[in-house]
Amino acid sequence: MQGLELSKQYFETYGAPMLHELFPDWEDRLAVGLVGSGSECFGWDDEVSRDHDFEPGFCIFLPEEDVLDRRTAFLLERAYAKLPAEFAGFRRPKLSPVGGARRGVLRLGDFLEDRTGTRDGRLSLRQWLTLPEHYLLEVTGGALFRSGDGVFEAIRRELSTQPEDVRRKKLAGNLLLAAQAGQYNYPRCLRHGETGAAQLAVCEFVRHAIAVVFLLNRRYLPFYKWQFRAMRALPLLGGEAETLELLLTTDNCPETARAKGDLIENLSSAIITALQDQGLTEAVCGDLEKHAYSVNDSVADPELRNAHILAAIG
Repeated sequence: MQGLELSKQYFETYGAPMLHELFPDWEDRLAVGLVGSGSECFGWDDEVSRDHDFEPGFCIFLPEEDVLDRRTAFLLERAYAKLPAEFAGFRRPKLSPVGGARRGVLRLGDFLEDRTGTRDGRLSLRQWLTLPEHYLLEVTGGALFRSGDGVFEAIRRELSTQPEDVRRKKLAGNLLLAAQAGQYNYPRCLRHGETGAAQLAVCEFVRHAIAVVFLLNRRYLPFYKWQFRAMRALPLLGGEAETLELLLTTDNCPETARAKGDLIENLSSAIITALQDQGLTEAVCGDLEKHAYSVNDSVADPELRNAHILAAIG
């Protein structure tokens, strides 16, 4: 059983009755679900994932103190702690003295502030540009079993898609860096006989190409260890994950290097086709750098358009 289903069954078996019996005035006002960090929130968990932070548990998201007082919050925390420690063959671990709990009773404002820097999920343009996308994925991923007063559900909906100008600015920057690393620096490093540097160039190309693919799919980029797994499920260019993995895991002897150069150019062509299909570029060539500047020119907001092309790249 994967973690998301485990969490839902545990809530329905123990959590929902607890709320109904002990907190009848709040049971329909509190958002409950499995949202946040951990592979189980996204359906990426497997047997290996169970070696840490895997448990039958769920999250209860509380409003601010002016809505729900500290005493009620404390009673909710105590009631959650008394729920059965074992369920479906899994056991809830004791709370570690270092680090916060991923599950249990959480103030929604605290949860949002930890991930977005705001207690209400309202982001400035600068925050949209600079906030790591895996934090936005943590807020908008997982599942709510109950929406409660609807506040968290509305915030999740609002944050689920980044503004189009932000997407285009990120695309422009990642395209430029992918071009520099893959189409330009990789073959130059090889001509210098610097095979280690050439592989670093491949790594940079892969990193930015993955970001481009997620942006083309309008999906948030996960934390690095889940990027390949998540990319394989994307409808647009998801199959290119195997190409990118091959680039990373092969050496740079002359024959292999020639094949890798071809793979880089083929993937660049596929990316350009996707850019054209979405009306993001007016350039007509195979050079990703020229398409990067064309995408940047399509940013509607003049201040953002005229900002450095790498303004959205961390």
